[in-house]
Amino acid sequence: MSSLDALKSRLYDLNALGSAVAIMDWDQQTYMPRGGADARGEHVGRLSRMHHELLTADETRNLLEKAKTEATPESDDAALLRVVGRELDLATKFPSSLVEEKSKLSALAHEEWVKARATNDFKSFAPILERMFEIAKQEADFLGYTDHVYDALLDQYEEGSNTADAQAMYDAIRGPQVELVKQIQELPETDDSWLYGDWDILAQSRFTEEIVQAIGFDFERGRQDTAPHPFCSGWSVGDIRLTTRYKDYLGSAIFGSLHEAGHGMYEQGSPRAWDRTPLAGGVSYGLHESQSRTWENIVGRSRAFWQHFLPHLQRAFPQIAGKDLDTFYKAINKVKPSLIRVEADELTYNLHTMVRFEIECDVLTGALAVKDIPEVWNAKYTDYLGVTPPNDSEGCLQDVHWSMGSIGYFPTYSMGNLLSYQIWNALERDIPNTQDLMAAGNFKPMLEWLQANVYSQGKKHKPKDLIVQVTGKPMEATDYLQGLGAKYREVYGL
Repeated sequence: MSSLDALKSRLYDLNALGSAVAIMDWDQQTYMPRGGADARGEHVGRLSRMHHELLTADETRNLLEKAKTEATPESDDAALLRVVGRELDLATKFPSSLVEEKSKLSALAHEEWVKARATNDFKSFAPILERMFEIAKQEADFLGYTDHVYDALLDQYEEGSNTADAQAMYDAIRGPQVELVKQIQELPETDDSWLYGDWDILAQSRFTEEIVQAIGFDFERGRQDTAPHPFCSGWSVGDIRLTTRYKDYLGSAIFGSLHEAGHGMYEQGSPRAWDRTPLAGGVSYGLHESQSRTWENIVGRSRAFWQHFLPHLQRAFPQIAGKDLDTFYKAINKVKPSLIRVEADELTYNLHTMVRFEIECDVLTGALAVKDIPEVWNAKYTDYLGVTPPNDSEGCLQDVHWSMGSIGYFPTYSMGNLLSYQIWNALERDIPNTQDLMAAGNFKPMLEWLQANVYSQGKKHKPKDLIVQVTGKPMEATDYLQGLGAKYREVYGL
């Protein structure tokens, strides 16, 4: 057996351990009884330690170095070795004890977060959150950084990006978005009250599965369940899991499902030959988010999409049978500063992630104590969005990410927003009749273009290289601001 084949065999072992952890995490967020949290924490902690020890073992490094002499330059194998090398370099910097502690803590923290959010009790969650931020600081120290502690953490989610990139992004979009929101707020408020009510959950489930299947999610290789916080997970291109949630706003499950299906189709799009290797899957969180936002917003909130699907929705929910397309389109694109990030309208969404980015930076640098997060969170929401959370459940306890230790993650959501328009514009240069296709319920040409240009590339290219390859330029705000501005000026007649 060649060193390359021996390394691939080892990668399959690593994938099996990682998949076991992923399955346990999916189960914890969907079906696990609350009483299983302590044992689940031990399970994922030990499995994560075993994964880390196997990855960082001398044998893995030796096989990697020998395999480099066997792989043809510019080949898929060469790309695989580059990705494995990065994973190994990052993992080697962490002691196994820290990996095990974080994994164990995140399983426990998830249950504490669920309970704290349900009871509006930030103080009960604060100690475990404080330890999670301490672990993030330790990770940054182990990884090393030059300018800002946040650089090391963001780079884990968006390779090659740093704090300055995130700050420049927010600086570019803050002014134009705040100004457009201000103009819209001066107009009469759009009535979307009829989208709120007691909606049949089974009917919602059936409809959301209908639309995500229509856009291209393969239910032969995936399924949809419910969770307190919607997410997408998977452990093979043949087994991708979506979750959604049902609330009194009819659009919550619809757009949540479309969002997670965007993630899911990206994962299903990896070449089968790369399955269970580090080359499969989305190349970065920002690019991953670009696809969830594409299918949720550019497709799912378009007039053309609902020209096709509104009659289907009205058959499922006769309560809205009297609403015409224009009324429905304006209602689902209503702009109103709100409290909850995942329920935010497309125009104000980035202001939500900016709050989290700034708070994370301040906690990591010591400028903000964890116990003071609620006060600062509320002040920033009042300042940026003009709304003040009435409680911590609708404020700083709304997101699951910090309980998971995903600190440094939130800017990738906004990067995804920018990239969704940048990539879509490139798509429309090749497929100029997207609106006609969507109105006819034909999403196949768009999915095939994304499959060929983005999904099938997996992690073969570095994120910034893939962005230039697909769109012809690095990530920047022009396409996003122009596209968003044109859409909402049309919606509101500005």
